[in-house]
Amino acid sequence: METASISSVDRRRIVRLSKRQRSRITNGGELLPGIDGRSALARRFKDITAALVVDQGGGDRLSEARFQLVRRFAAAAVIAEQMESRLANGERINITEHAQLASTLVRIAQRIGINRRAKDITPALPDYLDAAETDIEARNAPRRKAAAEAVP
Repeated sequence: METASISSVDRRRIVRLSKRQRSRITNGGELLPGIDGRSALARRFKDITAALVVDQGGGDRLSEARFQLVRRFAAAAVIAEQMESRLANGERINITEHAQLASTLVRIAQRIGINRRAKDITPALPDYLDAAETDIEARNAPRRKAAAEAVP
């Protein structure tokens, strides 16, 4: 069996796709292919995805693989919520399917990580020092003004 390998030159071409060459999903224009996102289920999927992305410290801190796991978790969670809604309405559900779905959610959550990750908002040292210097100058400005006015 022959395996195809992608050379480093080919990988660079793949990575450097312009916005026009990428899909609407990649560019953030669509949630899912062929879905306009206005249905209750699509909105719930989007809500769960957004919440999980925030829990992971923001979209800029997610690898594509982790983001795909977030999407799979959101999809499975929406399906589980649908099943639980039917159950709460007195309908019968397949308990085996529900248990498998719950188990899948647990496994995906373990892969994603269930602990919230704080977004690093620590300023860079030069920015911090500039802000501290500006703050000190602002606090000392009234004293300087009073001292300048006191000098004949």
